[in-house]
Amino acid sequence: MLRFWCVCYPGMLARMLRNLFRFFARSHFARQPCLLIGALHLGALVVIASGKSAAADDIMVTKAPAISSSATFAYDWSGFYAGGHVAFSVGRANSTLSDPGPTASTNPFNSQYGGLQAGYNYVLPSRLLFGIETDITFPQFFENGLIFTGGTAQGTTVTDQIDYIATLRGRFGYAFDRWMIYGTGGFAWSQARFGETPGVSGDKDEILLTRTGWALGLGAELAIAPGWTARIEYLYDRFGTIAGVFPSGTGYQSAFDIQTLRLGLDRKLSFVDADAPANAGSDLWPIASDRWNVHGQFTFVEQGYPAFHSPYQGPKSLAGEGQAKDTVSATAFVGFRLWNGTDIYINPEITQGFGLSETVGVAGFPSMEAQKASFPVPRFDLARAYVQQTFGFGGEQETIEDGPNQIARKTDISRLTIIAGKLSVADFFDNNTYAHDGRTQFLNWNVACCGSYDWTMDQISYTWGAMAELNQKFWAVRAGYFLVPAVSNTDNFDMRFPDGDYIGELELRYSLLSQPGKLRLMTWANRANMGTYAAALAEPITTANYPDITLVRQVRTNYGFEANLEQAISGDLGVFSRATWSPGLDEIIGWTDCDQSLSAGAVLKGTSWGRPNDRIGVAGVIEGLSPEARAYFAAGGLGILIGDGALNYRPEKIIETYYSYSLNAWSSVTFDYQFVADPAYNADRGPVHIFAGRLHAEF
Repeated sequence: MLRFWCVCYPGMLARMLRNLFRFFARSHFARQPCLLIGALHLGALVVIASGKSAAADDIMVTKAPAISSSATFAYDWSGFYAGGHVAFSVGRANSTLSDPGPTASTNPFNSQYGGLQAGYNYVLPSRLLFGIETDITFPQFFENGLIFTGGTAQGTTVTDQIDYIATLRGRFGYAFDRWMIYGTGGFAWSQARFGETPGVSGDKDEILLTRTGWALGLGAELAIAPGWTARIEYLYDRFGTIAGVFPSGTGYQSAFDIQTLRLGLDRKLSFVDADAPANAGSDLWPIASDRWNVHGQFTFVEQGYPAFHSPYQGPKSLAGEGQAKDTVSATAFVGFRLWNGTDIYINPEITQGFGLSETVGVAGFPSMEAQKASFPVPRFDLARAYVQQTFGFGGEQETIEDGPNQIARKTDISRLTIIAGKLSVADFFDNNTYAHDGRTQFLNWNVACCGSYDWTMDQISYTWGAMAELNQKFWAVRAGYFLVPAVSNTDNFDMRFPDGDYIGELELRYSLLSQPGKLRLMTWANRANMGTYAAALAEPITTANYPDITLVRQVRTNYGFEANLEQAISGDLGVFSRATWSPGLDEIIGWTDCDQSLSAGAVLKGTSWGRPNDRIGVAGVIEGLSPEARAYFAAGGLGILIGDGALNYRPEKIIETYYSYSLNAWSSVTFDYQFVADPAYNADRGPVHIFAGRLHAEF
């Protein structure tokens, strides 16, 4: 093996460097915000690792041991490690479609990726490094995660999709005190998903096949803090030809190669961190300095129900037969401070799974973790990537604790904060201490969130935009502008200004009987390409799809109001309520089919029974439709989440209760029950008893 590297590595290195420069030279590379932001991120980490720390009285870290960015240490590269990466790839696929004669084609493709890696390094006294690493990476959920459209055959469309790429590689390099360079090579494999639409046996026929190939690459890695390293890596993967035949008789085969530039973060796995300064603390995973932090979360939800009364059902009904579905999400929260007042936050996220009945059938859907885009295999998305600029106005200060997307600091209470980039609107609006986070609190959509507020988002809850917040001691006011989907429930955004989501919120803070409380008053207006229920019903009945709201879409404005209350009763007990309203004339663009809602509930800590980190919660929500929406759905209309084909209208009513059992300081398991009466506002169906188990971990 050593002889192979000595003889072949210099030539391979030259070829891969040449490919790397060509890779950077591609014009569309510069247009990828994910990688450009990632490159800035890595560069900032390098600066942070070598720079000076802020003054000690400028920062207070309360959840993780602070590690001074000016600390000097010699990094021990030997040992096990694990981490994650984001990537941008370009490639070329060669395919042949037989229908029945063969048609060959060559197709370029590109995609963003994200995944995990783990490995082991061993450093000789000479500083030569030998290692082994395995990784798996997943394409983003948008359509350019597909390689390409393979072609058309007998009136059908054939697609070729990458589900994942994995490698098992050796590493050989040279380790300096704080950084190292390496070459890498080994075995690669990938799952291919060939699809033909429409299929003989349904909407789509699929063939799953495993590709095999090889991978070569080179990289550099820098120790940015004790136990933590950042890397940049180039990989070239080559995969051989695989072939399949669909039930229709259409044959298809393809092979591809792919070049990838990765940015990664690794954590050394050891119970005693020999590299850590004496004052760095002994906590293995959380890390926070005066300039950057890293956090993460993992959530698994299993949810199901037994069969319920269902005399009929439509294309967007909750299935009457019993079922169980699960979802998984894993998120990294990486933040770094460019300079005082300016922070950047980046959240790579991997999700997988299905909501009940493909996330349809209940307006107040029973799981906040169920995305509208269902993934049979994990999918990557750069969930958040935004800049936060804070301007302090002096006077009294407060401490902001270290946490996800929150670098610890002392800051003026009187301040202006401006945020711009990719984010979730609900991160900053419609907050509530007791009912806001579906990963740790209530699972139901309209208990944890928004009711009739048409939350603008892609199919996994994120959008692009900007907002500003003026904060004072007893109040705050927020306003924002965000992109809306081009049409209802799509991942493509409307880029035409002034189309968009306009939102404002006033937050009032007060004390009642010495206990804190907050009242939030929110208003919003969505200017978007929408149809109205009345216009759809006025269309002539010419097709089986009547009423078809897609035929009457044009730029319109929908709006609404919300009041959101939270009140602590004691140190262990808190109550909350939300009331929302919109006129209900237009179709929903992003959230769920709801025009009015009222929710209320309470959360109790387990202090009285000796488990202060446990939580028990109970809440109820009642939701309604406008008269125009009722007529539309009664005629067979379809919304984002509902459409039984008929409607015997009655308000939808949901009761939810949960018990969150703390396993330790960083994980919990939750048992959740929801009773849904009149699902999708239909008195002919239900009630439904929905049970769920949730495992959540965070660091």
